[in-house]
Amino acid sequence: MQNWLEFDEFCKLVDLDKDIVEDMIKRDVLTTKEENGITYIEASKGAVAAMPKRAEIVLEDNNSVALGSEFVEKTIGTILDLHKEVLDSKDETVEALKEENSFLKEALLSLQTLYDEDRKTVEGLQTQLKDTQKELEFCRRKYKMMWNKVVENYKGS
Repeated sequence: MQNWLEFDEFCKLVDLDKDIVEDMIKRDVLTTKEENGITYIEASKGAVAAMPKRAEIVLEDNNSVALGSEFVEKTIGTILDLHKEVLDSKDETVEALKEENSFLKEALLSLQTLYDEDRKTVEGLQTQLKDTQKELEFCRRKYKMMWNKVVENYKGS
């Protein structure tokens, strides 16, 4: 399985200057590919090539422990696998957020539709209320005129 890292990421991972890494590329020590103007370096083989054959760790009590390239290779492989898992989980999270945003957008559009329907219903009810008030006022005037006529007829007789 090949893990490709961008040029800058690889330099940070192996803690080497860009000039040294470029020199290693020119000497074909590192496997590279170019996509969209970005140089990628094959991480597992490249990291092993960039590491010395033996690494030495100095402990607190000034004892030192020598580590072989196999240990370094396995450690880098483990780190790269963890890095890949983090990227995969990040992609899953982004996908879940996209789905949630899509759901929320649909819910918002549905609420907007309901709001528009309710607004139309309120406008219809307001129109109906105005018509009813006009009719009520007409009935009041008619009632008043009828009773005024009855009162005048009663006084006149």
